[in-house]
Amino acid sequence: MVAVLEGESDLVERKLPTRVKIFWGIGQIGEGVKNSAFNSFLLFYYNQILGVSATLTAVALAIAIVFDAISDPVVGSVSDRFQSRWGRRHPFMLASAAPMGITLFLLFFPPDGMSEMFYFGWVLVFAIAVRTFLTLYHIPHLALGAELATGYSDRNALFSVGLLFGAVAGYGFYFSMLTFVFPPQPDLPNGMYNAAGYPKMAATAAVIAFSAIIVCVWGTRGEIPRLVRATSSTQPFGFARVFGELSVAFSSPSYRTIFVGLLLLTIVVSVEAVFTPFMGIHFWGLETDQLRLIPVGVLLGLPLGALLAAYAARLFDKKWCLIIGAAVTIITVNILIVLRLLGILPDNGHWSIVPLLVGVSFIAAVASPVIYITINSMFADISDELELVTGERQEGIIYSARAFAGKAAVALGTVIGGFALDFIAFPKNAVPGEVDAGVIFNLGLFQGPATSVFSMAALLLFLKYSLSREKHAEIAQELKVRRGNQVSIPESLP
Repeated sequence: MVAVLEGESDLVERKLPTRVKIFWGIGQIGEGVKNSAFNSFLLFYYNQILGVSATLTAVALAIAIVFDAISDPVVGSVSDRFQSRWGRRHPFMLASAAPMGITLFLLFFPPDGMSEMFYFGWVLVFAIAVRTFLTLYHIPHLALGAELATGYSDRNALFSVGLLFGAVAGYGFYFSMLTFVFPPQPDLPNGMYNAAGYPKMAATAAVIAFSAIIVCVWGTRGEIPRLVRATSSTQPFGFARVFGELSVAFSSPSYRTIFVGLLLLTIVVSVEAVFTPFMGIHFWGLETDQLRLIPVGVLLGLPLGALLAAYAARLFDKKWCLIIGAAVTIITVNILIVLRLLGILPDNGHWSIVPLLVGVSFIAAVASPVIYITINSMFADISDELELVTGERQEGIIYSARAFAGKAAVALGTVIGGFALDFIAFPKNAVPGEVDAGVIFNLGLFQGPATSVFSMAALLLFLKYSLSREKHAEIAQELKVRRGNQVSIPESLP
């Protein structure tokens, strides 16, 4: 049975201090910057700069997911059972910082003049390395969040802070890179074709990610004595134990519903991420100085979205926060693409195009945080539900399966995006304004209506979620009673 500190029998209702929420949220900066580098620059760099097939690059990134299939639940299970005076999560987070930064830089710094297959091997090796070291940080960090915040609404507030830091860092990084590293140049069709900028971009991302992790570990260390301590397992570590723990997580209908729905949504986001630079440059005909304005709408909307997610959980069940946020986002991200495909929007170059793109980016940035904040908060609630059944905390396993779903979906979405680029015969080293109109139309078709099939399926799944506020309150009360007579006093920390 899980133990708590003496005098903390009301642990379930404890509101997490704002200072701790901020330090935990800073930890999301590393993942946000890494995701920006992967999603916005990686496939474009290897395809358009190094001349590697989009399909081949996508396959390399997908193979890396096989290693995630192993590392995610392993790290989750080990950190759930890990015992040290620095708690279950902090040692893993700290160990990941330097290796992730180094491998992220090397991913964008291959030798010049090598063959296509050499670059395939390079992106494969270093994508695996970056993802593995990210797992070493990301799974314990998410699990730590579920441990830090224990209240139904407070969890939304914590994950709102995390998403705000991560998303602002990611979009802010993209904006900064287009402004300072990939500005328009007279001898290039677009600043993103500047090959010399990619190592600079990667070095910046590596330093930011490393620093964010260190600050997060340092800033949250004071909470370690308050956290639930690891319980020992009668089963030795191995794949049988990991598989058994995953089976327990998937025994929850609530978990299965959110897991699969998140998988579908992430596939959509990943396909769109692959197409984003191609859409901006070729579908919308934007120059670099115009492209960098799109994240401005996102950066303005994200704080409102984070506040909305935290506030909405106080008024509504998380199920409806999730469904409404997803529905608004789906409509918003598709509307301009559909209007362009139908020939209703003005031609590229018209003064209204950029304001319209910034506007829909703003609306999506207000609505979409509600989705991911609420989902992370739901997983924390589900960990309470499973503790009531099993008597053990399994945040690491729960979030490892969630992280693997995200990574698997990213890989699948990247593969779909890569295949789609080759399927529609999008040319390598394409010159803006000279790509065939039929290819451009198909690019928009894949980016917009085609991917919405997955989004709508996710919405239908979310309707089946049944862990309401009232049911969680009952679970929390029963857990408080169960924990009340158990005492554990950890060593003091510096």
